Amino acid sequence: RAFGVRSAMPIGEAARLCPDGVFLPVRMYRYAQLSQQAMDIFGSFTPDLRPVSIDEAFLDMTGTEGLWGPAPQAAQALADRVRAETGLTISVGIGANPYVAKIASGLKKPRGLVVVEEGQEEAFMAGLPLKKLWGAGEKTQERFAELGIRTVSQLAGMTGPALASLFGKAGGQFLYLASRGRDPGILGGPAESRSLSSERTFEHDLQDREGLDTCLLELSELICQRLWQEGLRSRCLVLKLRLADFSTSSRRITRPRPFPSSSEVYAEARSLLSALWDGQQAVRLIGLGFGDLEAGNLPTQAELFDEDSAKRRKAEKAVFEIGQKGLGDLTKARCLDKAPRGPGRPEKKRDQ
Repeated sequence: RAFGVRSAMPIGEAARLCPDGVFLPVRMYRYAQLSQQAMDIFGSFTPDLRPVSIDEAFLDMTGTEGLWGPAPQAAQALADRVRAETGLTISVGIGANPYVAKIASGLKKPRGLVVVEEGQEEAFMAGLPLKKLWGAGEKTQERFAELGIRTVSQLAGMTGPALASLFGKAGGQFLYLASRGRDPGILGGPAESRSLSSERTFEHDLQDREGLDTCLLELSELICQRLWQEGLRSRCLVLKLRLADFSTSSRRITRPRPFPSSSEVYAEARSLLSALWDGQQAVRLIGLGFGDLEAGNLPTQAELFDEDSAKRRKAEKAVFEIGQKGLGDLTKARCLDKAPRGPGRPEKKRDQ
């Protein structure tokens, strides 16, 4: 961090800022394996679970007090069980809505627990520095500075029309609700029991198509691994995009046959991105998911020329099973560091 390296930064940029840094190979299958273990634990505490990325999920614990006790007690039990079964530590934020819980979860990392009592949301937000306003990225923070807005309280004192005139309709509405501790809809609607998705929120808005494609490749692998692990399949792929002005849109495609491999998911995801994004605005968040899930053992109509797809599917499942059994970690070369090596940066060893 002393060199300016931050999470979600492209490897090439990190290598430029810190040329003597040591870059280790990506182990995406191992990350997905542990993520699924944690998600399974979360699901044992409440059926209303919304995973939003490989390392983050929202749990609605309403009505579970008889099982797990008050919210802080339940959160501690959850964290203890994750630590015992995976070796991982988690931070928990408790709030009456997802937005406040999201911010609270990041305030005391690692192993943090922050509780915002119902009715105290606006006071909680007022006590935060402006940089903690989740969803207000680098460009928005620069705009705050230009306008002389220095505190969350100052932002909360502005009217909706005033904010809309300064940040656009979508951005103004987001800031109006967020600064008051009200949920601006960060989950994008009610949870769907028949969907499976993952998404990435970038620390700095991204306008690089290659970077977005690489992110889509990683998301394609992650959601396919989860699909196989749960014994499901899907014909429906959904791409979600949130731009720098906070506007959010999505596009989906439904095919006559289930997606056979992450390679085909990735190819379709790139087409959806091309249709949804013109490259003019930077991207704040990108998500990819399957809809209309069905059991993987249902019969399906085979295609005459399906040999290549079948080979890819078998190869990817074999790689996934290798990771599951702890026999090695494999990933696509594109997901590995391609930055030039220098002093202190050893050659990477890849499992074969």
